[in-house]
Amino acid sequence: MDEWHHVLGRGPGAVVITDLVPTSAVDEAGGAFARIAQSERAARSGGGGDHFASSGANVRIWNSFEKLAMDSPSTFVRYHSSTLLDLVCEAWLGPRYQMTAQLNNVMPGGAGQKPHRDYHLGFQSQSQAQRFPAAAHIASQHLTLQGAVAQSDMPLETGPTLLLPGSQLLKSGYIDFHEAQARDSFVQLELRKGDGLFFNPALIHAAGTNRTADVVRSANLLQISSAFGRPMEHVDRTGITLAVFTRLRALYAGQQPTHPSGLRALVRAVARGYAFPTNLDLDRPSPDGGMPTTEQDLLWQALGEGWHASRFAGEMQRLTAKRPASM
Repeated sequence: MDEWHHVLGRGPGAVVITDLVPTSAVDEAGGAFARIAQSERAARSGGGGDHFASSGANVRIWNSFEKLAMDSPSTFVRYHSSTLLDLVCEAWLGPRYQMTAQLNNVMPGGAGQKPHRDYHLGFQSQSQAQRFPAAAHIASQHLTLQGAVAQSDMPLETGPTLLLPGSQLLKSGYIDFHEAQARDSFVQLELRKGDGLFFNPALIHAAGTNRTADVVRSANLLQISSAFGRPMEHVDRTGITLAVFTRLRALYAGQQPTHPSGLRALVRAVARGYAFPTNLDLDRPSPDGGMPTTEQDLLWQALGEGWHASRFAGEMQRLTAKRPASM
């Protein structure tokens, strides 16, 4: 984990983890995503747009994290029980991180993105970014981790992400990336289905052009936020936790007495691990001055004590009633 943190922060800025997710789980998720995309096309909602690509170049499923859990909880559990995913998130962000995801399918011939940095300050205009102090420019890159799971094989001709190694170290990068044109200095890495790519959000990068005639490049883009940051998407973590609870309970029952790493990764991915913001009139700090109970605390208690789903749902409702809806 220390090595990953160094590579992301002071080294090239990117890490590839082979076989991050089993290909069977990737294929199952791909089927679920196809159903979701078809439903969204029929409803003419969701499924589109990109912050840095031209219109029509790709097809998006926003909040694929929540939508996969609701469409196929069993597939979600297999997909997100990756120990390595949990470790790389903690290596950069520490514990209690917040997971979001968006599926991105780049069509054959789809043009690449403009070089950019990512959320938070990467989503500001040049003039807006200039208004933030230098310390905010440094802090921004430590609030998120960018990642992607390859939903398909990605040979170079399909246009995997172009990366500018070391560019996260440029102090004025959130301003200068708007003018980044040194494409000869970018590198691309071929990925196989199930591989994971993770990079510092301050690394200047751009999705490449899909130069094939008949291959859709598919990636499930992961944006993981620090416990102390604001995720870009709203995710119904309570709903996800309730949707997968019976499967988590079965995993726990079959792997006691310890908390297996795959189950721990799932709990961290789905349930809030940070109690704030909250209503302190209703949700008092613990006597030792620590945080109030979190959803992760409650989930581990429920698993350890063998609660039925109905009891867990009731306790979750009581806990979340103390927290503002904007959390």
